[in-house]
Amino acid sequence: MALARLVAIALVALLGATSLPAHPHHHRSFLPQEASTPAPGTIAPGAKGVSGQGALRFRVALTAAQLPEEARKVVVSAHGGFAVDHRPGKEETYFALPGAGILRMSADLKQVSLVPTVQEMKGTNLHNTAIWYGPDGTAYLTFPANDMGRVFTTSLGGELVDRLAPPTGDDDLGLPSVRDYFAGGGSFAPTDVAFLDGLLYVTTGYSSLDTVLTARVSSYNPLKTAWHDLAFGGRGQAPGQFGTGHGITVLPGTKRIDVADRLYGEIDRFTRHGQYLSTLKTPAGSLPCDIDYVGRYAVIGALDGPDKSRGAPIYIYEDDRLVSSIFPKDDLGLVNFKHIHNAVLRQTAGKLYIIAQAWNPGDFVVLEQVVP
Repeated sequence: MALARLVAIALVALLGATSLPAHPHHHRSFLPQEASTPAPGTIAPGAKGVSGQGALRFRVALTAAQLPEEARKVVVSAHGGFAVDHRPGKEETYFALPGAGILRMSADLKQVSLVPTVQEMKGTNLHNTAIWYGPDGTAYLTFPANDMGRVFTTSLGGELVDRLAPPTGDDDLGLPSVRDYFAGGGSFAPTDVAFLDGLLYVTTGYSSLDTVLTARVSSYNPLKTAWHDLAFGGRGQAPGQFGTGHGITVLPGTKRIDVADRLYGEIDRFTRHGQYLSTLKTPAGSLPCDIDYVGRYAVIGALDGPDKSRGAPIYIYEDDRLVSSIFPKDDLGLVNFKHIHNAVLRQTAGKLYIIAQAWNPGDFVVLEQVVP
């Protein structure tokens, strides 16, 4: 396994040296659209218009051109992710853009609206979005602010209800090495959050710590969180360790936790106690950012793919078997989709939909399954 991981590092370095920016961890400052960057939603003339294989082929349904003006102005800086409210009768999708704040997409996937957002959150990068529910059914949104080193939780209406500060050397985090890291002034750079059984699981792949930390919900009314004594992963080459622990997901209906290890091109799976279970590999040379599930299907957005001359792919898996690869840039003509930072699945009216976000430059799209 150690040899395979070393080969993976060398392969990524060799294949990706010319295609990725020098510092892929950091987002661009949220400035208005640069003159040299094509307008959000730009589609190149002559594009195939359909991408994917078999029954899982997709076309463009909605682009960033349909975003609210305030969001459209800053989507070039997109560096986050999505959360879908899958409760019956809901199905809205939430995400955030630096400079615009929280956004909500309607269940019919046709309209995106701004959600009132406090300036503290609006003025930083919220690297992903998690939705979860309290014991009484109250829904919450949690956002990891990777640059600020905070984890924010809001209501669905955008009210800030909890702010989780970085750990300190006085917090019992479950591992002496993690406590020592923060006692020595190590940075806290959260990249994603998932909720399970009263705990927030937080990935930290944008720091040398690269460990999944946990915080417990100590109170729901009012909402309060505190660091918890469970941590797992860590940077390294052994099974269950990470090269860049980027995204974290709880498989619906289970207590299994999946972590997207971007550098090693894999999805590492754990129990809720942090015990390593198994690994799902993505195609060699891919840089998977996160994974999202709907029924038997999973979607993975990749920052880069095996062929560095092409735009990055979006992979669709069925029961852990790769069944379709979608290329938004090359096949669908979405010129800003060189790198995919996040993608989620929706299923409605007998079709699958992919909501995806590009990075550097940022962009946004909704893809619709082509049904005969």
